[in-house]
Amino acid sequence: MAAEKPTLPEHLNIVFAGTPEFAAASLRALAESSHDVCLVLTQPDRPKGRGRKLAAGAVKSLAGELGVPVAQPATLKDPAIQEQLCELDPDLMVVAAYGLLLPSEILTIPRLGCINVHASLLPRWRGAAPIEHAILAGDATTGVSIMRMDEGLDTGPVYTTTEIPVSDADTAKTLHDKLADLGARVLIDVVDEVDKGKLAAIPQPETGASYAPRIKKTDAILDWTRPGAELARKVRAFNPWPVAETRLGDRQLRIWEADFTAGKVTASPGTVVKAASDGVEVATVDGVLRLECLQLPGRKPVAASELLNSCPLHEAVLR
Repeated sequence: MAAEKPTLPEHLNIVFAGTPEFAAASLRALAESSHDVCLVLTQPDRPKGRGRKLAAGAVKSLAGELGVPVAQPATLKDPAIQEQLCELDPDLMVVAAYGLLLPSEILTIPRLGCINVHASLLPRWRGAAPIEHAILAGDATTGVSIMRMDEGLDTGPVYTTTEIPVSDADTAKTLHDKLADLGARVLIDVVDEVDKGKLAAIPQPETGASYAPRIKKTDAILDWTRPGAELARKVRAFNPWPVAETRLGDRQLRIWEADFTAGKVTASPGTVVKAASDGVEVATVDGVLRLECLQLPGRKPVAASELLNSCPLHEAVLR
């Protein structure tokens, strides 16, 4: 008897919703799969850079390269976008870092519902900034969850989670890139299994649920009276945005890379106790934070050794 052929996934018509680089990885994976992305939803262009000119997000740019139609509604409560989606009659909507909540009118349009690629191990770190908050909290692991969306904020039942370690060297940028790639790879498997009806979504437990609010620029200001390990995590969590900062006299000093060593120190927190080619060592309440890559206003980030050539820091006090 001939072996039974495996059931192949159908050719699904998919609406994709996303905005930044994290989402672009999932859009590319869908575009390279057997499925068809019939429309991309992304947020309106935002002012960017010193000139504050309107700039497209990564998803819109990629959609242009792929030749996929784009819609940029300010809200999904707009009857016009709801009517457009109904006319498309999509099988599935895939959402990744879109930035807008989906109302019930949208959630019920796709035949197979709406699924979300989220950069945490739900219910850990629901919300807008799961990557940064995982680093800030000192989590040893994080990962990607693929969930079926409901009207709540990342509260829907989960199809699958995939875990990875968080290293002491990970910044928000490096962890973002790992999770974007992981989410894109896992997404395609989940889409195929959901289509075949072979994957059940499991409700999230409320135990362990936490919220990751959007990061603000003021979050990046270092308080030298806090534990040194916490300060080092801030430096990593806020690289590449908004970048940890302190004050050197009346100037801003941005800190791109730093390393903490616990130990007894007699200098007041914020005091530079050593300024050498391998870094600028600053006293904390429980050790020393060595600043390795720094940036003064109007200049590029440089190694500590280069900055010291033009800006002596020994015995300076950071605020």
